[in-house]
Amino acid sequence: MPNIKELEDLTTQVRRDILRMVHKVNSGHPGGSLGCAEFFVCLYKEILNTKPGFDMDGIGEDLFFLSNGHISPVYYSVLARSGYFPIDELNTFRLIDSRLQGHPTTHEGLPGVRIASGSLGQGMSVAIGAAQTKKLNNDAHLIYSLHGDGELQEGQNWEAIMYAAGNKVDNLIATVDLNGQQIDGSTDSVLPMGNLRAKFEAFGWTVLDIEEGNNISAILEGMAKAKSLTGQGKPVCVLLKTVMGNGVDFMMHTHAWHGKAPNDEQLEIGLAQNPETIGDY
Repeated sequence: MPNIKELEDLTTQVRRDILRMVHKVNSGHPGGSLGCAEFFVCLYKEILNTKPGFDMDGIGEDLFFLSNGHISPVYYSVLARSGYFPIDELNTFRLIDSRLQGHPTTHEGLPGVRIASGSLGQGMSVAIGAAQTKKLNNDAHLIYSLHGDGELQEGQNWEAIMYAAGNKVDNLIATVDLNGQQIDGSTDSVLPMGNLRAKFEAFGWTVLDIEEGNNISAILEGMAKAKSLTGQGKPVCVLLKTVMGNGVDFMMHTHAWHGKAPNDEQLEIGLAQNPETIGDY
């Protein structure tokens, strides 16, 4: 059984990592990273079936693709704290020649990262290709991906979504971070997307909701349900309802912290709201 307290403690530490990384270079995207901290911790500690070490091919293990690559701080923190690379390398976030660029890249050879992402709308296509490769290789493992809700305003997604259903790519679980915020405002004010559940279902996907997307137990239960729905002829979409900036009160529920770093005072407030649990880097 998962130790919920340990996962919660790790999530708190990941929030500290995010704040400190972005503050140090006065650059990055804390809002969405904080909102997805619980999801990434659950994904890498309990959900993904992976092998020790890292190789790009990923044969015989589950694979994860981050499409909304601007939330790299949470990705890097959880990868480091899952043993993919040294935790103290988080100190190099967004520095010149660092492997931890603002958007994940493959050129630097960072363990855990299989695609460059951040050019929004492309991750769905990559995930579908990887899922089809698994089938061609008779590899029963699954493909997981994460997408921003505002990212779905990109048209390439919907061609890919249609393709996945039409080709019965049923070894894919695509999660949408449904926080209702994007860089210029709420998703409803920038470009309303209507009922995403109805849209995915109309395109032939199986859809489920995780209403408490910042609750460890709810995430674990919902993703287990999603896994049980694979292999039935349809790709699976999880609508994960999160809070932008979760865990730092002045960053929550607003697009203002999509891509803004905290100043010294704000950093200390945020860290005070997330007391150190397992050690800073």
